[in-house]
Formats: sequence, structure tokens, C-alpha cells
Amino acid sequence: MNKLIFATNNQHKVDEIKSVIGNLFEVISLKEAGIDIEIPEPFNTLEENAVTKSETIYKLTGENCFSEDTGLEVKALNGEPGVKSARFAGDTRDFTGNLEKVLLKMKGETNRTARFRTVVSLILNGEKYQFEGICEGRITEKAEGISGFGYDPIFIPNGAAETFGNMSLAEKNNYSHRKKATEQLLDFLSRYGK
Repeated sequence: MNKLIFATNNQHKVDEIKSVIGNLFEVISLKEAGIDIEIPEPFNTLEENAVTKSETIYKLTGENCFSEDTGLEVKALNGEPGVKSARFAGDTRDFTGNLEKVLLKMKGETNRTARFRTVVSLILNGEKYQFEGICEGRITEKAEGISGFGYDPIFIPNGAAETFGNMSLAEKNNYSHRKKATEQLLDFLSRYGK
């Protein structure tokens, strides 16, 4: 077991996951696997969406696979955008529109506390497993930086002085929710079957 299909069409996520996994396992994106589908994310939790994505690809291929779903949870917005993070400003998945909507809703708000939460769903030999990574931080007053994707330019992780948007991928991995979830996945895979 050294190959895993990653059930995503988001190349940014593929790059981030591969930067953590390195050469320990071969991660194959949907595009690399020749799978051209958009998997719906209709549910109200990250967990359900992540499972649906991995189940869809497992049923299609019969191959070991994993997926992830990530949400930005802002305390002052009662956890929004949360599971709707990718479509917060509409179904077009407009990253700029999404973060502008968060900044607009946060205007004048003093409690800027937020967190990124990633749920990874793994299907290995037909069995399902889940892993979670959380990065606590805060929302900035304005977008800063052009690195990363999504809400990275408006999120400063705890312990850092600048946004994910101002960090290299290696710097982001010092704090990243996605890295934390992926490390749990890796730890599980390294112990699996022992």
C-alpha cells in the first residue's frame, strides 16, 4: 500500500498535502488519475462532506483514497463560513469574493478569533478512518499577501506575526491545519498492519 488517490480538483490542496507526505506515499490527484468529476459537497458538516468525497472515488475506482474538507470558523460569525467556506459568496467558488464577504461581516468587530479546521477522510482496504487538524488564529482588518489560497490573506495563526498570505508553504506548514491532519494520516498509515 504505497499509492493513494487524493479526491480533490484543488491543486493548491494537492501541493500542500504532497509537501507534508513527501516520498513516503505516492499521492495521485483526480486529474493525475484521469478522473474528471466534480464531487458535490451538500452536507452541513466537514466530516460528512469529506466522507462523501472519499466514498465517491472509492466506489468509482476501488482504490485506496482519501479526501479532505476544510472550513474557516469565525467566532464572531457563529462559526461561519465553516462548511460553506468555498461557496460563502456564492456557488462560483470565488476566493476573493469569499474573503471580502468575511471582512465585510467583520467590519467593526473587536473579537477577531477564528480557526481553520481540516477533516481528512481515508478509505483503506474498504475501511473508513477520519483525522482532524485545527489551526487557531485571528482575522485581519484587510487582506495581506498573495501566497496560498482561499482565506490565507486574512488569517494570522496564533504565534505568527503575519498572515498565511505572506508565508511560503514551508512557513505555513509550521502552523497549518491541513498539515496537522495529514500528519495524523501519515502516523496512522505508518502503523497500519503492524
